Amino acid sequence: MFPSPPPDLPPDPVTPVPLAPAPRRAVPGMVGLATLLAGLSMLGPFSIDAYLPAFPNIQASLGATPIEVQQTLTAYMLAFAGMVLWHGALADAFGRRNVVLCALVVFAIGTFGCAASHSVHYLWIFRIMQGVSAGAGMVVGRAIIRDLYDDAPAARLLSLVTMIFTIAPAIAPILGGWIVKYSDWRTIFLVLLAYSVILFIFCYRRLPETLPPEKRQAFNPRYLWQNYSAVFSSPLFHMKAGIVAFNFAGLFLYIAAAPVALPLHLGLGPDQFGWLFIPTVAGIFLGALAANRIAGKITFARQIGIGFGFLLAAALANLLYHSVFTPALPWSVAPMFFYTFGMSLIAPGATLLALDLFPHIRGTVASCQSFAVTLLGALVAGVIAPFLSHSMLWLAMGQVGFALCALGLWVASRMYRRRRSDSLRSVPHKQPLQ
Repeated sequence: MFPSPPPDLPPDPVTPVPLAPAPRRAVPGMVGLATLLAGLSMLGPFSIDAYLPAFPNIQASLGATPIEVQQTLTAYMLAFAGMVLWHGALADAFGRRNVVLCALVVFAIGTFGCAASHSVHYLWIFRIMQGVSAGAGMVVGRAIIRDLYDDAPAARLLSLVTMIFTIAPAIAPILGGWIVKYSDWRTIFLVLLAYSVILFIFCYRRLPETLPPEKRQAFNPRYLWQNYSAVFSSPLFHMKAGIVAFNFAGLFLYIAAAPVALPLHLGLGPDQFGWLFIPTVAGIFLGALAANRIAGKITFARQIGIGFGFLLAAALANLLYHSVFTPALPWSVAPMFFYTFGMSLIAPGATLLALDLFPHIRGTVASCQSFAVTLLGALVAGVIAPFLSHSMLWLAMGQVGFALCALGLWVASRMYRRRRSDSLRSVPHKQPLQ
């Protein structure tokens, strides 16, 4: 694709003065790097969860309808899904660090615009700006992990990032509820602006560049088309990306429905959303801790199987409870702990298996994987959650449906790979299975 380099020229008779090598930032230790990458990933849940308790206040302040305020979340999710498809390709072409820093600047501008919005339509626009930039840290962070570590160390670091990351969905709705109770909804976005500025300073000083220039990919339409075509034409990629996407959809269904479901069915106020988010986040944290401890001791397949055991048992128990009893605390939210525990066991293995399908364009693969998760999340937020949020039983049925879809994709991926392996063994001249 690229022209071969010119032949070596004869040495210059004048001995050149050697240039000093460009300074390189030292890679932080595993805990330090995990904290930095988790901080970047937190932009997403902070942007979603923190302002959920403020929906009624935003509606009253801007003179908007409930559906118009709900669509601020949908606009963010659609923008997030659309741009997350490109963060990885940009990082493969221009470097991991540059993409992260530029995204943080755009996010800060969008966040300031949200705080200053005087109509719901302006809020839509600036939420879109947040959406196009918030996913860069999450996508590029996965590529950075795979640039630096392999197999079990990568899985341990990914699970460590998840453990630290769980702080955001745990405190975001509680913090948002307190701010709304004692201040104004605009203060939520001002706090988020301060967080993004602090994060930019730390990333500028500490985030290393893990993709040297000689390993970067061309950023041109033909090359990008080849890469995206290769990824999206891979059945195994769709199956493995779908596992994470559908499991997350089963969780995000409850998050997106929270502004309606929690007050309507459980009588909770804006400062009481912790009833849902604390068990949910505790499950994510402890599941990530378990994944961190067992990384390298059992296979990814076994770890994913155990995770599905917890996840499906929780979803079915939730459905059974609401089929018999009326919604009540703590029983209506307790299964979320076990659901997210299983989800956190599954995610590291499924994510790394998808990234390893195309090791030369991991940034692009991470983008495509995040695109699948976010696009399904946007569909959940904009269509499915509003439709199901008026019944806890319907929400439980939706969660079971998503969990069964994820399990079906995992089983299908195992069967597909087994058949392909058998086929390749019978035809020795075929290329190895991706």
